[in-house]
Parts: sequence; structure tokens; C-alpha cells
Amino acid sequence: MAEIDNLDSLIRSALAEDLGDGDHSTLACIPPDAHGVAKMVAKQAGVLCGARVGERVFQLVDSGLHVELLKADGDELHVGDVVLTVEGRCASILTAERTALNFMQRLSGIATETRRMVGLLEGLHTRLLDTRKTTPNMRLLEKYAVACGGGTNHRIGLYDMVMLKDNHIDFAGGIAQAIDRTHAYLAAKGKQLKIEIEVRNLDELRQVLAHGGVDRIMLDNFSVDTLREAVRMIGHRYETEASGGITEATLRSYAETGVDFISVGALTHHIKSLDLSLVKQ
Repeated sequence: MAEIDNLDSLIRSALAEDLGDGDHSTLACIPPDAHGVAKMVAKQAGVLCGARVGERVFQLVDSGLHVELLKADGDELHVGDVVLTVEGRCASILTAERTALNFMQRLSGIATETRRMVGLLEGLHTRLLDTRKTTPNMRLLEKYAVACGGGTNHRIGLYDMVMLKDNHIDFAGGIAQAIDRTHAYLAAKGKQLKIEIEVRNLDELRQVLAHGGVDRIMLDNFSVDTLREAVRMIGHRYETEASGGITEATLRSYAETGVDFISVGALTHHIKSLDLSLVKQ
């Protein structure tokens, strides 16, 4: 997790939120010199993600805690699998427990759902994308979880790719104006960013194809039949992405149109955490 530069500050903030002026439940009944061992167990099958995050939580609570990771991010978990063990001061283990679980359960839930949905695309070239619909301050971790599950990360934020959505186009005065102004802006700023543009129907698609100047076309809220026609019209001249209203039940049908990417915001904003538990060993 070294690539997430603010990981320690994120964890410290989460710990501060939970601890306040002290873990009084633990302080009240656990002797400060008591030592023990606990294990984290999978109570549900899925895909592990966030093992190093959990390890770091324990370390930041107490550098004297020894954590042994028995599973790695991306591993398949079965009910009863031991993910890690942690040994040291019992009070420190109990204080770190919930924060470690909160991170690992959520990230594992995202990785699990992503792996399942990627499996629905088996044999097709279409790749599953995440979106910016993430938990504030958790974006890098949640996108990391998508990657652990076999998905593909879309842009990280507003800064690493241009996406001209319907409101940008409407406020700019039209498709051609939005594209031209974007090229002028990027040239003036000396930036080289990919440009993606959203279209809502085949008429807007025709305007984009006539004007050019983009790298990817997002086909938003198209039916399967209309998407198939749109992909045919584009003819591999630009990358294609389908988005909007695509569910587990319709995912493969959309992919079979030949679209390059399908973006699913639910991968990160509508997810059930994986059930993990920390118990005394």
C-alpha cells in the first residue's frame, strides 16, 4: 500500500474518530500488561483486500504488536480461513480491532463484488470500470479494491482525464464548442490529457463523429440495441464506454455489443462489506 501516500494520516484520522479521549471499555477491564493473541477469521466467502491496511492499523495503535498476514490481497477466502494473527498487548489489540475490520471488510466487499461481476464478462473483451462514486477520502483504497477484484480503474479524479458530460456540453453551448474549448485549454496549460465525451443519443454521437477530437465516447443510458448500433457506427475509431442503468442482469448483454468498457458506480457506492471477525486465539 506504499503507493497510497496518505494512508497513515487516513488511518490516524479513523482511529481518532473512534478513540476520542480513550477506549474506556478496554481501559476499565483489561490490565495494561496483559498479553495475548487474536486471529482474524473469514465468516463469509469472498476476496480479501486491505490486509496491509489492517496490519498498519495495528502498528499505528501499538508498534509493539506483531501481525502475521496469512492471506494476501486478491486471495479467495472461504468460511473459516484465518486472514491474520496479531500478538501483543491485549488492550492495543482491542483498541485497533474495529478500525482494522472496518477498512478490511469494506475493501474486501468491493473486491468480492468486482470479482463476481468480472466473472460475468468471461470470454468477452469488455472491461469493467469503476467511477468517482466513492467514499470521501477513501477513493484510492476503494479503487485499489476494484483492481484487486479484477476490475479496471477509470480516472482517479477530476485532474487526470477530461470527461465532457452532458452539463459541460450544455453550458459550453454544444458538442463542438466543448471539444474545441477543451483543446484550447489543454494547449494553453501544456497538459496532455485524454478526452472522453458523453453522448445521450445517436444524434449526439453523429455530431461527435463528424467533429472528432476525442479519445473515448461514453454512451450513456443506451438500450442494448441502440448501443450495438452505436458501437457499429464508431467502428473502432474511438474507445467506447457504456454507462447508466446497467445491472448484473444486463451486464453481459451490454458487453456482447462489443463495447470496450462498462462503468458501474455500484462497485464502490452500493456494496456490502465482507464479514470478517477478530477473535481470541
